Amino acid sequence: MQINLRIKETVSDVTKQLFYALFDDEVRQKEQLKQLKPIFKTIVEDITDKDSEVIWCTFESMLPTIKKKIELDAKAAEKNDPACKSLQEIYLAYPGFHAIAIYRMSHELFKMDLPIISRMMSECVHGKTGIDIHPGATIGDSFFIDHGTGIVIGETSIIKNNVKIFQGVTLGGLSVKKSLSQTKRHPTIEDNVTIYANATILGGDIVIGKNSVIGANVWITQSVPPNSLVTYKSEINISTRPS
Repeated sequence: MQINLRIKETVSDVTKQLFYALFDDEVRQKEQLKQLKPIFKTIVEDITDKDSEVIWCTFESMLPTIKKKIELDAKAAEKNDPACKSLQEIYLAYPGFHAIAIYRMSHELFKMDLPIISRMMSECVHGKTGIDIHPGATIGDSFFIDHGTGIVIGETSIIKNNVKIFQGVTLGGLSVKKSLSQTKRHPTIEDNVTIYANATILGGDIVIGKNSVIGANVWITQSVPPNSLVTYKSEINISTRPS
C-alpha cells in the first residue's frame, strides 16, 4: 500500500491555519477559508473516498459553533487560573487551551467518520504541548486544562461541563484488547469535577460523580459518588543523615 507520508506536513499547516482563521475578522476569515478549501479537499481525497466538497461544506458550517465552544474554554481558563492576567494571555500562551481548541475542530471531523485526518490534527498539537486528547472523546463546555504536560484522554472518555484537569492526568482503559475497540473503555467525568496532577482513572464503567475533587497521584478503578474528595496519603520520613 502506497502511503503519502508528506501529507502529515500539509495537515499540520492546515490545522494551524484553520485555528488562526477562527479568530480572524470576517473579511480575512472568508479569504483564508477560500485558500484552505482546495488544500483541505486534497487531504480528504488522498486519504478517503468520501465526497470532499460535502465534507468541507459541512465542516465550514460548524466553525461558528466550534469558535463559541473554544471561547467558553478560554473564559474557563481565565476564571480558574489565578496566574492568568488576561484572555489574550490564554489565547497566545496557554498550551492547554491550544490543545482543547484543536480537539474541538478534530472532534467534528471524527464524527464525520474521518478518523485518520482527525487523529493527525490531534497529533499536531500533541507534539507541541504534550497533551494527548483523542478526537473521539466527548468533552462538554468550559473545559480547563492547567499546565497540561502528560495528560492522556482516551477515545471513549466522556467529560461533562466545567471540568478542570491538571498535568499528568490519565483517563484510560483497564484493558487494551483489540476486541474491545467498539466498547466504552474510558471513564466518565461528570460536571464540576477537578482532577489534580498525575491522577489515573481507568475503566469504561467508571463514573466520577459531579462536584468531586480527585487529589494528586490517586489511582482509581471504581466509581466515585458525587460531592466526593478522593486523596492519596503517603508517608514521608525525614531523618538525620549519618555523618
